[in-house]
Order: sequence, then structure tokens, then C-alpha cells
Amino acid sequence: MLDWLLSTAFTVRDTPMTWAEVLGFLTGVLNVWLLVRQNVANWAVGILNVLLLMVVFATSGLYADASLQVLYVVLGLLGWWQWLRGGDRGRLEVSRTTRAEWTVLAVAGVAATAGLWLLLDRVTNSTVPLPDALTTVLSLVATYLQTRKRLESWWIWIIADLIYIPLYLHKDLRLTAALYVVFLGLCVAGLLAWQNALRARVPEPVAA
Repeated sequence: MLDWLLSTAFTVRDTPMTWAEVLGFLTGVLNVWLLVRQNVANWAVGILNVLLLMVVFATSGLYADASLQVLYVVLGLLGWWQWLRGGDRGRLEVSRTTRAEWTVLAVAGVAATAGLWLLLDRVTNSTVPLPDALTTVLSLVATYLQTRKRLESWWIWIIADLIYIPLYLHKDLRLTAALYVVFLGLCVAGLLAWQNALRARVPEPVAA
């Protein structure tokens, strides 16, 4: 199975695209599309997607991103449960990130990025330790916020995608880079959709 996933599906401008990358592209788009629509099935599709991307990243020297996929599986299972059972009345609703959450995530994020950067730089042969570390931490923060259905998770994903796209191009992962361009557009759509959902649930006060 692994040999087939790493085999060439087709070639774009002399760059081979593996089946793992192709299937990662397709499941990734479906996952984010379902997420935009607040469909709980996004978590099952997302788990399949990260397992495929784990293969892609591990064979491309993006070790932090490959390791990140393991945590995504755990967060995917957590998100699945939270969306079904985590709300006051059952299903979780869109909400905003609290100031306390931002403080904890900011401190933990800076520390984790610095620690992972040093680890990748000194222990592995990664050629992109800082962007690999930064995107890893941003992705974890964004995914955690989405398990809680926080609106601001989309902003974190947008920032991460803007770093991911040139990073994957640098690694000759052209199809994966294209996938993240699609992700970027879906993230903007998700931000707008979740904003509308939040406004519908919590109407803005009418000025006197």
C-alpha cells in the first residue's frame, strides 16, 4: 500500500505527483469544504487526509509537518466529539476566542515555535526549520480553536496558508502548494460563513 501511495500518479512539468499527494489534495478540499459548512463529517475526512499527508511530508523532509499529522488525528477525534457533545444544548455553536485563551495560546505558541525550531535545526537535516516549526504551531493552534468552533481559527489558518504555499513550492510539492491555494480561498469563505452564523445566533445590539 505504501509503495502504491508513493508511486507516480502523473507528472506536471517534469515534477512527479504521487498518489498520496493526489488523494491528500482531494480529501483536503472535501475536508475544508465540509468544515466551512459546519458539517461534523469534516473530522472523519480530515483524519484520512492527515494520514495521507503524513506520508507526503515524511518523504519530503518536512519532519515537523509529518509529526504534526499524528496530533491532528488526536485533535480530529477531540473535535468530532466536541462538535457533537461539547455545546450547552448538545451540538457546539460558533463563538469567539476569549482573552484568556489568546493569552495562553500566544505564550505556548511562541515557546513551542522556538523549541521546535531549535530541535529541527540541530537534530534533523531540515533545510527549512523555522517555517516548518512556525507553520506546525500555527496549524495546531488553528485546529485546536476549530475543535471549539472559534471564529478566529480561520484567521490563524489564513496566516498559516500564506506561509505554507511558498514553503511547499520551495520543496517542489506543487500539487500540495496548489491545494493550499484552494485552502486559502476556502478559509476566507469559512471566515465569512462562520461570521454570518455567529451574527445570526448573537444579533448585534440596536443603537438607541
